[in-house]
Amino acid sequence: MRDDPAVIILVTRAQDGDQEAWDEIIERFAPLVWSICHRFRLADADAHDVGQNVWLRLVEHLDVLREPAALPGWLATTTRRECIRVQRLGWKRDRQLADPELDVPADEDQTQVDQWLIAAERQAALRTAFADLGDRCRELLGMLMADPPVAYAQISLQLGMPVGAIGPNRSRCLSRLRQHPSIAALVEDAPARLRGGARHDKPMVG
Repeated sequence: MRDDPAVIILVTRAQDGDQEAWDEIIERFAPLVWSICHRFRLADADAHDVGQNVWLRLVEHLDVLREPAALPGWLATTTRRECIRVQRLGWKRDRQLADPELDVPADEDQTQVDQWLIAAERQAALRTAFADLGDRCRELLGMLMADPPVAYAQISLQLGMPVGAIGPNRSRCLSRLRQHPSIAALVEDAPARLRGGARHDKPMVG
């Protein structure tokens, strides 16, 4: 899809102010945006808000899009970031509406509620990033993260991978996981979390 000449033509026309091209872009890529919202399990209203924000951001950034053929990837990344943002807002709203008796004043980052929110946020980001890995990486990491972990000899036999290649492949797969937009968004927020006092959280990916 990255080299699809039809996408390049559509983007070029839209950059020139062709309204029909804009309509075609939305019609063509709306299913992509919706599928990512569905993957994040957003409610229809939240998914609608995400879609509106994604198209608004496209209006703002289309003229500076360096590679017109990269539009699908740009839309996917922007949609994921918007989904994460909406999820965070939802968690904060739920916390504000929670029973006051469950509120523990003073140091909020030490409360059980905050710990749950952080854990839920991390798990959602990890599930999204893991789902976007290739089948090979998912199988390998799944075996290594099993409890108890699968022996290297069995992994080698099942995946047809030399034992000596398991470690390097594990590192490459974890690197892709860390670079995923949903994980990167959490990493970008790490300094703010430290300032807020969440100093004792363990890294999500080793």
